[in-house]
Amino acid sequence: MKFVDEAYIRVEAGDGGSGCVSFRREKYIPKGGPNGGDGGDGGSVYLLADNNLNTLVDLRDQRIQRAERGQNGMGRDMTGRSGQDLVVRVPVGTRVIERDTGELIGELLASGERLLVAQGGFHGIGNARFKSSTNRTPRQSTPGTPGERRDLHLELMLLADVGLVGFPNAGKSSLVRQVSSARPRVADYPFTTLHPNLGVVRLGRERSFVIADIPGLIEGAAEGAGLGTRFLKHLSRTRLLLHLVDVAPLGDHTDPYDEIRKVEAEMRAFGRELIDKERWLVLNKVDLLDEETFAARRDALLERLDWQGPVYAICALSGKGTELLMQDLMNYLERLRAVETVVETEDGTSEDDAAEDDWHPLG
Repeated sequence: MKFVDEAYIRVEAGDGGSGCVSFRREKYIPKGGPNGGDGGDGGSVYLLADNNLNTLVDLRDQRIQRAERGQNGMGRDMTGRSGQDLVVRVPVGTRVIERDTGELIGELLASGERLLVAQGGFHGIGNARFKSSTNRTPRQSTPGTPGERRDLHLELMLLADVGLVGFPNAGKSSLVRQVSSARPRVADYPFTTLHPNLGVVRLGRERSFVIADIPGLIEGAAEGAGLGTRFLKHLSRTRLLLHLVDVAPLGDHTDPYDEIRKVEAEMRAFGRELIDKERWLVLNKVDLLDEETFAARRDALLERLDWQGPVYAICALSGKGTELLMQDLMNYLERLRAVETVVETEDGTSEDDAAEDDWHPLG
């Protein structure tokens, strides 16, 4: 199925049904009085997050989503039937923006979560409701109010614990294939990955996390160059980034240091939310170098970068070093989850929160 992470739709809630003007017409009852019923409320439009969906492709072909109109009121004090609500299913992680104003209406971050995007119209009032001691034969009623109509921009932002960044052909897809059951395309040329891929890394019972393979970034991606421009947003909800670097690039003209700095520049240009995230450096394709050469390149690179975070050496193709990396990632994420679920004390802090500053993901 084609991966589609954006869709533009129009939602139209149902109008409220109009009230009815009616009078009793019965034999032997010359002054029956008003009996016009109210109309029904119009149906509303909701978005529902569904775990079984992973793309917005269906909404590309169904651009208008319209709820049912409320039925008009009828005689004999009969109220019109309310219009049925329309529920539109979208993937978890969908962000909803109003196109006219750019206002963020809401985000659907959990399966089963609902978001009202268009309110149905209110029902009209029948003439029976206007009867009073001074108005015995009211001939007025009110129409139903129109339902809301909105043009929406739906934006799917993948929910993953770990995001992979790096230049094309750094080995991101190979790593996802090695540590999960996902099978992104792998080849010996750049830009093999054309859309994001998610993989679930399982390290035991109830020990798992989601890793996202994002198309490779090149210089100018934040301004529209290459394939990464529209996928940088998918990294904003990750908890941690793995920066993959090819330490044995083909050709002497490629410098891993320059690639790292260029990727950092694109992340910074996209927004502080990316460059400020926790990021681990992963040196890939170490099997192509002997130990002495690799150690020399690694030390020189870390010195030039003045890198302070964790560093790993792996071979994504063979799996060398990936088990330790995945275990450390799992431990890091479990600690984060534990901190997030701790109930705060009366002063708004907790023991885990206080210990967070002294904790390092690698122990």
